[in-house]
Amino acid sequence: MQAIVLRGYGDPSVLQFENIPSPQYGRDEILVDVRATSLNRADLLQRMGFYPDPFPSTVEVPGMEFSGRVAAVGDRVKLWSVGDEVMGIVSGGAYAEQLAVHERQAMRIPHNVSLANAAAIPEVFITAWDALVLQGGLTSGRWALVHAGASGVGTAAVQICKAMGARVIATCSTAKVDAVKALGADVVVDYTSQDFVETVKQATNGKGVDVILDVIGGEYLDRNVACIAVRGRIVQVGVMGGGNTAFNLGALMPKRASLTGTVLRARPLEEKIALSQRFSREITPLFESGLLQPVIDRRYPFTAIAEAHAFMGANGNVGKIVIDIAG
Repeated sequence: MQAIVLRGYGDPSVLQFENIPSPQYGRDEILVDVRATSLNRADLLQRMGFYPDPFPSTVEVPGMEFSGRVAAVGDRVKLWSVGDEVMGIVSGGAYAEQLAVHERQAMRIPHNVSLANAAAIPEVFITAWDALVLQGGLTSGRWALVHAGASGVGTAAVQICKAMGARVIATCSTAKVDAVKALGADVVVDYTSQDFVETVKQATNGKGVDVILDVIGGEYLDRNVACIAVRGRIVQVGVMGGGNTAFNLGALMPKRASLTGTVLRARPLEEKIALSQRFSREITPLFESGLLQPVIDRRYPFTAIAEAHAFMGANGNVGKIVIDIAG
């Protein structure tokens, strides 16, 4: 099968195609013919040598989410049959024509989402839902602050907030303000010309937000603390602005607030299975009702994956960049 194999690290030119054997699937696993995958910031970091697959195989194939059809099943598989359409998250291996995944980690595709578009759902919607709701405790009527509101995770987070009846403030750059407003954000902050701390105070009448989803880190940390409400929760899911920063811990303590760091990729298989199964039960129906939808900026053929990486690296996208692996 054709796959992207990393033999070195660097700019998008290191993304080279190789013919490698199809993956072996276990008794509890399914073999999937991959229809599409999507880019994530972690893919760019992995390509540059900063974020290796935490569960490496003999060859390093990037790619963390997929949609496709079941090609074969292990002899203990009960949930799927050959030909079923599935989507899911993996720690790596989705930049390939086939992959193997545990049957309980695969998820059904919402009936009103095409197989080609379903690859834009798993990673960002699970990440946003887990951070905001499961770890952040967001509920109807409360306030959330979502940074990078036009990113894949950001566009998913804004939609999840509105679907559950929460109010959301989102930050983004000037060119993306209208797109984030169209997703339903109650307040959109152009971070190039506005102070999100002041905007949060005005919008919440000085109370602050209950949950912050942050993919930036760096100097945003102190400003996030200034925005958080008493007993609020800051959930850190990325560090695009830097992982090392001075931090005024004393400002956090009077608010009795919490700061949680989280990643999805490195979690053990059973945790990923539990999360995927719960997502299928609780969130997939929201796509079918129209409350949620994958946001796709553009798509590239598999042969143009280096071009797709370069586009994401330039921060031009609103939502997801999808890679079509099969027609």
